Amino acid sequence: MCGALILLVVLTCGCSAPAVSVQQYEQAVESERVGAHLKFEPRISGTFSIVAVDVNTSVCGAAVASKYPAVGKVVPHVRAGVGAFCTQHWHNPEWAKLALDLLSKGRLPEQVLSTLLRNDPQRDKRQLAIIDMSGRAANRNPARADPSGIWWGAATGRYYACQGNTLVGQEVIFAMARAYEQTQGSLADRLMAALIAGDCAGGDHRGRLAAGMRVAKEGIPGYWLELYVDESENAVIDLAKKYAALEHEAKGSWRGGRLPFKQRCPTTGR
Repeated sequence: MCGALILLVVLTCGCSAPAVSVQQYEQAVESERVGAHLKFEPRISGTFSIVAVDVNTSVCGAAVASKYPAVGKVVPHVRAGVGAFCTQHWHNPEWAKLALDLLSKGRLPEQVLSTLLRNDPQRDKRQLAIIDMSGRAANRNPARADPSGIWWGAATGRYYACQGNTLVGQEVIFAMARAYEQTQGSLADRLMAALIAGDCAGGDHRGRLAAGMRVAKEGIPGYWLELYVDESENAVIDLAKKYAALEHEAKGSWRGGRLPFKQRCPTTGR
């Protein structure tokens, strides 16, 4: 019971409390205390996102765009040497640390999602994505998305996964996947290209308020690169402008990530 109570404090407050171990969390899940006692206020982030890793450079990252304000600080989570995790639709940012902790202990992405969702009363409202440093990825789509969802889905490819809800249609996800696969450059370049492609395909049908990117590299504490647009009328393009103006080792050879910035929807990833 003590472990479950500590878990409750950490997840609902996100503030000072004793650290919850992976073992404590899994014990709480197994005893069904997580699903029975954790009551979260619905927070809905209709959005599209991508998680990815570069297995050759030990870099992982995630990028997102949405009508939800400051979405880049809510949906994507990355940890150096571990992987990336996105929580959206009825999102639950408190899961991020636990998901990445489980991944760091050698759990497969599918096992992590199973642990998180097993006794979650809102599991049919969640959309999740997770990838480890070997490039193993898993998605979970909502079975009962809200009426505003219109279209939701996901696509997983070589060392990446794209997912979204509240979208204008399926082309948003497919455009992201194509851009990520076809773009020549670093992982950060390819994340930015994927986000632009999803936006050009229509993105979130409600608008373009916010966007963000987080990248981590093994051996470097915290985020290696983080870039946000918290409120804008054209958030992805504003994020792309910031990215083009940025001087950072995470950037590669992609021409779209360089100045002068050209606002155009890509026909290829180059």
